[in-house]
Amino acid sequence: MILRPSTLALLLISLLVTGFSLTAGFHAMGIHDRWDPASGSEEQLELERKTYLISTIMNYVFPLELLSLILLLYTADELHPLFTGAMCAAGTLAVNPYGYPALLVKIVTALLAGVWLIMNHLDSRAFDYPLIRTKYLFLTLMMPLLVVECVLLFSYFSGIKPDIITSCCGSLFSHDSPTLSGDLISLPPVIMQALFFSAMALALLSGILFYRTGRYGQLFSALAAVTFPVSIASIISFIGLYIYELPSHHCPFCLLQKEYHFIGYFLYVPLFIGAVSGISARVISPFSANPSLRRIVPDTRRYLTLVTIICYLLFTLIATVEMIISPLKL
Repeated sequence: MILRPSTLALLLISLLVTGFSLTAGFHAMGIHDRWDPASGSEEQLELERKTYLISTIMNYVFPLELLSLILLLYTADELHPLFTGAMCAAGTLAVNPYGYPALLVKIVTALLAGVWLIMNHLDSRAFDYPLIRTKYLFLTLMMPLLVVECVLLFSYFSGIKPDIITSCCGSLFSHDSPTLSGDLISLPPVIMQALFFSAMALALLSGILFYRTGRYGQLFSALAAVTFPVSIASIISFIGLYIYELPSHHCPFCLLQKEYHFIGYFLYVPLFIGAVSGISARVISPFSANPSLRRIVPDTRRYLTLVTIICYLLFTLIATVEMIISPLKL
């Protein structure tokens, strides 16, 4: 294992998140089964104290899970000079079979952590905590995924050795790659451009309609969720080419480097925030049927919708400007 401050911080965060989540999930199962807000028993008072403690802890722990996604990308990029053949995080993540699965699982857990935080915030605004059972069931279902993430991260970093020869991003993200990225790259850029701008336009249009009228909420959230992977695929297919000014460089990780002004972070962060907000807007919609949330849910949903619109517009603006100012013409 190669120990760097970023590596140690990432593993420590993973242990903290997993440990606290398992502990919270264990208590959450008891709260889910025995919660009775109409009761004034000693057991109910004890459950309420546990609820407050768990919510407070997870309000600190899950933001760390979100930040650790960025830290994983940074760490993978920081370590690439140690490996022969690696030019960026793409090569670092390929040094053993656990790198890319760890990244994919962390993206999913970070998305779910963001949704849980929004759900918990909504619950805390109501006087009777109506989402206790729902949010703790959600937390319990997340536990196995968080454990898998922790195991993958430790397996990945413990298997890293500086004498490993790995693949460069040019071979990992090329027409000859036998992976999904190879299929994306093989598509004519005009197809992915049409798909990206159509998906983004539909997501933004449905978001504006939902924000103004309260209608088409399910459509908006579905489009917001779909636009997230479509945008990632578009970065690989054609957006990155304009930034690199090279028609054959499809790597989504080199964008995180200083040579490209760390533009990757300015693309990925708003895209991720927009996806979390858009998905959460749909998740919380059914809760408006609860009397104590009847007025809170619509306001929160409109706010989340506005966040998604702004974030997706920012992503599209940055990508479009880079395409316009780039000397490369596809």
